[in-house]
Amino acid sequence: MDQPLVEQVSVRSCCSYSTLRAWLPILSWLPRYNLKWLQMDVLAGITVGLTAVPQALAYAEIAGLPVQYGLYSAIMGGFIYTLLGTSKDVTLGPTAIMSLLCFSVVGGQPHRAVLLSCLCGLIQATMALLRLGFLLDFISFPVIKGFTCAAAVTIGFGQVKNILGLKGIPHEFSLAVYYTFYKIPEARIGDVVLGLLCLGVLVMLLFMKATLGSDDSPPYSRVARKLVWAVATSQYLCPAWVLLFFVQGFGGGLAVIPLMGLLESIAIAKAFASQNGYRIDANQELLAIGVTNIMGSFVSAYPVTGSFGRTAVNSQTGVCTPAGGIVTSAIVLLSLAFLMPAFYYIPKASLAAVIICAVAPMVDYRIVTKMWRIRKLDLLPFVVTFLTSFWQVQYGIIAGVAVSGALLLYNVARPQIKMWDHGMLVMEPSSGLSFPATEYLSHIIHTQALQAFPPRSVVLDCHHVSTIDYTVITELRDLLAQFKLRNVQLIFSRLQPSVLEVLLAADLQALRYTDSVEAALQLESENLPDD
Repeated sequence: MDQPLVEQVSVRSCCSYSTLRAWLPILSWLPRYNLKWLQMDVLAGITVGLTAVPQALAYAEIAGLPVQYGLYSAIMGGFIYTLLGTSKDVTLGPTAIMSLLCFSVVGGQPHRAVLLSCLCGLIQATMALLRLGFLLDFISFPVIKGFTCAAAVTIGFGQVKNILGLKGIPHEFSLAVYYTFYKIPEARIGDVVLGLLCLGVLVMLLFMKATLGSDDSPPYSRVARKLVWAVATSQYLCPAWVLLFFVQGFGGGLAVIPLMGLLESIAIAKAFASQNGYRIDANQELLAIGVTNIMGSFVSAYPVTGSFGRTAVNSQTGVCTPAGGIVTSAIVLLSLAFLMPAFYYIPKASLAAVIICAVAPMVDYRIVTKMWRIRKLDLLPFVVTFLTSFWQVQYGIIAGVAVSGALLLYNVARPQIKMWDHGMLVMEPSSGLSFPATEYLSHIIHTQALQAFPPRSVVLDCHHVSTIDYTVITELRDLLAQFKLRNVQLIFSRLQPSVLEVLLAADLQALRYTDSVEAALQLESENLPDD
């Protein structure tokens, strides 16, 4: 009698452990951790750490915050993602896109940036718990590309003033362009020389990275190649908890920033998971980012997400588990503890050079020709997002999503309907039928069949229709009545079982259906009487 009870306890324990492992992915790899993995993770962590420190300083400049806030934002990602992340490669921290969005919302106010991190984290964690990751699917690729191109131009040109040593340049893009050119005679020679020198060095390191990464490169040692990769990739960019009772002024940014953070990080995670042959859990990734932003607000961080540049370094260096992030975060902490006074003396011209080299590859002009060749209509959300982002970055994304949504809804409301004349009209909707398409379908049938002289029978080929709703049923009932009044027929063919079940349940009068178009045509030729 005790055996079944023991088995039940065993099953419950197994289920509990599986659930715990789903929420804490570290439990799936920690029991198998070994010395080789430790060595590779430490090497990768050090390499990424050397990349993360200059990046964090530069990104804080984009966010309009003191440079130390970039380092504050790079602390929590390694620790939290080790516990909750499902990708061995992804590194969380400040990025150029998130820094620009943060500046557009908080205007360089540190206390609001910290609050924004907490609120974004709460939104992201809630989305993860409610399994709302599918919402990211509604942000189309043209919108993403339009946004990243505009952000790269905005960020890059915003650093020209630091290269030239200009003061008093507004942050608004159009005014920044005007005043930058207007004040060129005031440029400081020392800043110009230093900025151009840094740009030259970074470009040289970029070519070194490309040369060392090629298949026909000389047989440099593995460690040397990784260290040069770290330095070259740094071109991708070389305090306490704050509680506020009013969250005014964030506007649409409070919706855009969490979504963009999730989109950027999950896209990176999926790309490297596919490249390295493993799978990720998108909702668990949302939870990891959300918790990172919540906990980051306790150390004065602003919103973070996955970094493509640092993730690429992590992957190329041979990281084995997310534990490499702990080493990276430790290096950031050491930098804060021992190098903080030196950060004050970092020239803005050198940081500007790092930022410009980082965002330059984001301007993908080739995507325009690709979209023109494949589907010209995709250029519309791209252009709308690109242009609107120069006004307000967050509104650019919202406008692009709205245009993409309108195009998507238009395709739903105006499905293509193929027609053939076989003595009676055969109409074949190329997609499903839902309530936005009801009026359009009715209009086509009326103009092509019912209003013809004499009225014509119609075969409606429904093999592409997988779902049907009440609005469509109501319209079909009216159409069947109109066909009956004119002594012609509306015959349905190739109905899917789920659709047929709904039609039969609606108890439509004069409903006729066949298994094939040919059978429907035969039915009309026999001129069978109505039921």
